[in-house]
Parts: sequence; C-alpha cells; structure tokens
Amino acid sequence: MELFKGRKLIIATKHHKERVIAPVLEKAFDVECFVNNTFDTDILGTFSGEVKRELDPLATARKKCLMAMEASNCDLGVASEGSFGPHPSLFFACADDEFLVFIDKKHDLEIIVRELSTETNFNGKSLTSEEELWEFAQVTKFPSHGLILKPSKDDTTEIAKGINAKETLLSTFRYLQSKYGEVYVETDMRAMYNPSRMAVIALAAQKLAEKIQSVCPKCHTPGFGVTDAIAGLPCDLCSMPTATVKTLIYECSNCNYKEERPPSHGKTAEDPTYCDYCNP
Repeated sequence: MELFKGRKLIIATKHHKERVIAPVLEKAFDVECFVNNTFDTDILGTFSGEVKRELDPLATARKKCLMAMEASNCDLGVASEGSFGPHPSLFFACADDEFLVFIDKKHDLEIIVRELSTETNFNGKSLTSEEELWEFAQVTKFPSHGLILKPSKDDTTEIAKGINAKETLLSTFRYLQSKYGEVYVETDMRAMYNPSRMAVIALAAQKLAEKIQSVCPKCHTPGFGVTDAIAGLPCDLCSMPTATVKTLIYECSNCNYKEERPPSHGKTAEDPTYCDYCNP
C-alpha cells in the first residue's frame, strides 16, 4: 500500500513481540519496523501484579501505542495488549484475548483487531511441596514456557520472573518456601517467555495486515472490516434458523458505509445436528 510504503513504524513492546509482528507488516506494507528500548510498557500494567492495569485491554493498547509514537517521534505505530482468564463462551476453558491497535496519525487512521484463543497455558497455584511444583511445571509446558514464583498471589515483595531453568526453579522455590511456608507459582505471560502467547500474537498480526489491506468500496479507506455477525443460517432439514452465522456486516470507520457479506464457511444451510428444532 502506497500510504505506508517506506515509512518507519514503531512497535510498542519491551517483550520482543516485534519478532512476530514486524515480519508480517514489513512484508505486507514495505514499512521499516523498529522498537524503542527506552519506552517501558510495564508502566501501564503487569500480568504479575506489581503494576495494576488501570484501563481495559483495548484502551491500554491504544495508550501504549500513542505513548510509544510520541516518545519515538513517529507517526505510525502498533501495540498489542492481552488478557487471560475464563473463555467468554466455552465453559471450563481458559483464553488468551489479544488486541492489536494500528495507528497512522498522518492519515488519521486507527485499525483494531482481536484474536481470542484457547491455546494458552495460563495458570496459577499455591504450593507447599516440590512434587506439586514439578506437576505444575509439566502441565504448563516448562521449561519452554517461563514461570513466576512469589510468596502469594497478591504479594510481589519478593518475586522471581522469567524462570526457565530447572535449577533456578527449584532453588527459588526452596528459598521462598523456607521463608514463607507456602509459595505461589504462575505462568509467565510475557510474550518472550510464552511461545503459546507469541503464536496468538502472530495470528493477530496476520489478521491486522489483512484488515488494513481491506479497503472501503466507497471511500477506499483501509480497515474495512467486520463489525457485526447475524446468526440464522437455515437448517438443511426443516429450514428453521440456527445459531450459525448467516451474514457478516462490514463497515467503514471513515464514511460508515456498510455491506453484508456471507461468512467464510460458505454454507447455505446448516446440518440438522446443530438445529435446536431438529435436535433439541
């Protein structure tokens, strides 16, 4: 895209997210991505609790992006923010919910994507024995995925982060246990210590590139994307509406032009297995 070709783009991160974001954006838009190592994104919140995140994830990503752009005197930027917890619709499943925000001050553009994934090792637990520690480590993909140890869930006075070696994990646990009796272990959700999260961010980056490349048919502004989904795909047997998406609504943030398009599944009818009338 000529709008972005040859321009510098700041990626607001201190956790090496540029490893998966930069290759996608540089290939798609011929931009020059860079990171400002003096900008500390942790001032807006940390997963491990030392700094409370005051804003919601999207607002945090936006503020992070704008602050990094200001600090770097750059008018093109990208930032991501993730949150972890129960999946909004799948019971008993944890989710990694990632937002990516792309801002172009020169052309007054803001383009947002979201990637919600169950591919996460997010977990935390209070422990009193080494056996429990090793069991937790195995379940959470240690040592390829880092761990954090601290006295308790809300106590960060003595916290060890980015643990990815067995010897360090054991010695730190023994020290904290001798001092506090109980130790809290949790997954380190910072991207450079969490390959599962880095993979989700990579998917979000690809989604972002595709959305930027999608231009409004009316005003040709980048970022023409899905803003709503309408369920009601008819059952193949009884023709009654099902919960499956029938239509996607695309909208332009610049001129508010809307357009209905079929979803990517390409179906014109749904299998009766998923019909509340045929299969209540």
